[in-house]
Amino acid sequence: MRGFFGIGVERLSKPMNAGTLFRTAHAFGASFVFTIGATYSVTAARSDTSKTPENLPWYVYDSAAQLSLPQNCQLVGIELLDEAIELPRFRHPLRAAYVLGPEMGSLSPELVARCDHVIKIPTSFCVNVGVAGAIVMYDRLITLGKFGERPLSPLARAAAAGNPGGRHPKRPPRTQD
Repeated sequence: MRGFFGIGVERLSKPMNAGTLFRTAHAFGASFVFTIGATYSVTAARSDTSKTPENLPWYVYDSAAQLSLPQNCQLVGIELLDEAIELPRFRHPLRAAYVLGPEMGSLSPELVARCDHVIKIPTSFCVNVGVAGAIVMYDRLITLGKFGERPLSPLARAAAAGNPGGRHPKRPPRTQD
């Protein structure tokens, strides 16, 4: 995949959620992970069986003001805000750091102000931090990875070829009795 990415959390209070997020990030090829104003321990998390902080750079910041990213790396907040870009419309930067907020709250206004982009997953309510991070990382993989177009099903090919009614090409047309 082109570029690089990191993912982190701000003020997260549940180690299991951070562990799940970091393990998933490790599996998706993250270059680094980070915490802002959060306590994280692989031992306490128990869900990070890949021990991500032992295998990737892990940065710890006490506040949003301390956050330091690699040069030309864009900060992308993941938050359910009205003005946020819906994930299916978002073009991932080649160099990005994604950040999620706490389980029972939102990203701090200070951190949102630092974000180059704020995106939201089009759901009717918040999903688990680990799930939200996995969705965003999968979307990044699909859009920036070197994957070809998805193959069309026989029905979709028939519809694309102008088959009226989109009938399955192997099924005979229905007759009226």
